[in-house]
Amino acid sequence: MPFSPARQTSSGTSSCDFSPIVTCAAPRLIIAEDHKGVKATAAKVLGATFQRCRVHFMRNALASVGKKDRPIVTAALRTAFDQDTLAASKEHWTKLIEAFEPRHSKLAELIRRAEDDVLAYKSFPKEHWAKIHSTNPLERLNKDIKRRTNVVGIFPNEAAVTRLVGAICDTTTMDPATIAAL
Repeated sequence: MPFSPARQTSSGTSSCDFSPIVTCAAPRLIIAEDHKGVKATAAKVLGATFQRCRVHFMRNALASVGKKDRPIVTAALRTAFDQDTLAASKEHWTKLIEAFEPRHSKLAELIRRAEDDVLAYKSFPKEHWAKIHSTNPLERLNKDIKRRTNVVGIFPNEAAVTRLVGAICDTTTMDPATIAAL
């Protein structure tokens, strides 16, 4: 990041201003898997909302029940995600915890602990929900970057890598309105 050049002070000595010339706004949403360090950093350092990846949460939830119960658990959790508002989702979430508690206590505890993190995306505008509820768009972008850089193999310099990755990011399918909302 470029810094401003040294300046002359009134006493004739030079001083350096180490404030960046270009600044970026802090993110409002961090999307990741369940990781305590990332969650703490998002809240304390960045002041951002933490969104636990819904896809990875579903995998964890299904791993806590037997194979024969997985279809009903999947359908039940999807009904909470399909609600139109955050309040409706939280209300439905509470009913799911109560319903699963007697037979699947491990699942009920997972759902209880994950509620705020998994439903965080619902506090953003509804038109963005499909793109911010999981890490899948980010994983897709990383996969595209890896595929394209592997084709090139060896880059002549760091600027060449930056240009290629920048071009890939520019052509990503995540629209600017979604990025700006974050």
